[in-house]
Order: sequence, then C-alpha cells, then structure tokens
Amino acid sequence: MILSFNPVFVGDKNLLCAGRRPGPKDLSAMKKARAVILGQGCSEELYRMAQATAPRVFPNYDARFDFPGKTGQADLFLKSKAPFPKSLVFASATDCRKGLVKLGGSPPFALPFVFKYDWGGEGQTVFLVQGLHELEKRLDDAELFEATGQRGFLLQEFVPCKNRSLRVVVAHNELVAYWRTGPPDKTMMGGLCQGATLDRESDPHLMDAGKAAVNDLCRKTGINLAGFDLVFDERQKGPAPVFLEINWFFGRRGLGGSNAYYKLLNRAIDRWLKDSGS
Repeated sequence: MILSFNPVFVGDKNLLCAGRRPGPKDLSAMKKARAVILGQGCSEELYRMAQATAPRVFPNYDARFDFPGKTGQADLFLKSKAPFPKSLVFASATDCRKGLVKLGGSPPFALPFVFKYDWGGEGQTVFLVQGLHELEKRLDDAELFEATGQRGFLLQEFVPCKNRSLRVVVAHNELVAYWRTGPPDKTMMGGLCQGATLDRESDPHLMDAGKAAVNDLCRKTGINLAGFDLVFDERQKGPAPVFLEINWFFGRRGLGGSNAYYKLLNRAIDRWLKDSGS
C-alpha cells in the first residue's frame, strides 16, 4: 500500500494531517504501508513518525529537520563541503555585540555584508549592511523579534553576482533551473515576487555548473525535494557556484505555475516509487 499525506498525490490510501498532530490512525496506516508520501508542509513530528515506521518515505527531510533554519543550513553546507559565503552565526543580538567588541568594533567582513535572519524566504528577511550604524539598527530589530521568541541570525560575506541568482529545483532526480535577476536599482535582489526577472536561457554552462553542485549536495545529504539558491561570484573566473540557501517551500512561477509544479511532483514521486522498488 502507498500511503499519501500529500493532497497533490493520490495513493492507495490518503490521509491529511494539516492542522493537527499525528495520532494512532496515522501510525496504524504507516505500519501497513510500503511507502509514505508526505506534503511539503509536514511537521517534524509526522516526518519522524513516518521515518521510524515506514520502510520508505518521500521526501527525504532529514536535512530540513536536522539542520533547521538558515543558521542550520550554514552548518549543513560546512559539513557537506559545499561552497557558501563566509558566515558568522549568532543566537542573539547580545552575542553579536559581544563578538563585535572582541573585534575592536570593526565589521566582521568587508563592507557591505549581509544580515540574514534564521527564518523567512524570497529575500524578505535578508538585508545588506553598509556600515556599523546600519548593523546596530538590525540588532535593535533582532532584539524585538527575540522578545516574541524568534531568535537567531547570521552575518555573511556579500558575494557580488551582477544582481542575479540561480534557482535550482530538485524533485527526485529531475532538476529545473532558471535565473532571477533583480532590478538594476537594487543591490540586493529578492525573488520573483519582489520584482526579479525570470530567465531560463542565459549562460547554460553556468546553469549546468549549478545543477552539478546541487546534484553533489543532494547525493551527500539525501535531499530530493527542495529549491536551492546559488550565485556566481563575478570576481572569479570560470563557473564556481556558491550556495546561498535551501528553500523547502519555494515559489512555482519559475516552474510554470502550480499545475506545472503538480505534474513535476507527481512525475518525481512515480519515479521515486519505481526506483525504490515500492
């Protein structure tokens, strides 16, 4: 029996666990399943239950829950030897201020550098810091978030990339890549929802290099459903992709819309079931 918790994929048995904790009914069904298909929004509790019970689970979210948030991803990139910008991780604004004191009040990286909260997506919680006064403002804001329970951020070296990033979406063994180029008046670009331009054709050799880097990381980590953001340092010669982050939830416009994504996902699950012998 194929058990699906993903409303996009129809299995032999279908359950929904949105808005509730998994219970005995879910556990009983998992014990009878040859494979369990989970949704992108599945909770860690549901995922861990499936991993401990069913012989096969899609997607593989070990990295998502073992290395949570953007600070966790920095650790994942480091342990996987994946190229990413130099980064400093802080649990709080107080920790960061203490770190700056040890540096004699100097910036941790050459200006400008990046301030990135542990949460958020599409560039909405990422900021370019032009000086220490601006960093202090970001730390003041971080303290306000900490009062609500949202903690953690990182400071990161800024990689000049002609205001362009490569999104590579992985769905089992199928990869889809496209460029997102920000408006010329912005130093820091966001996603398509923030005005970036979509480009599926430019620099195919760089796209191939990005896909190869993503393939290598997926091989090391088991990731088989995610959107990766990479950039190419304009100061370097040759295709040398640099990872920025992993998006477990990602936009679908670059894939051709929701219907195109649903087809991609269903193809991926069908192939995964076949390849895994389920």
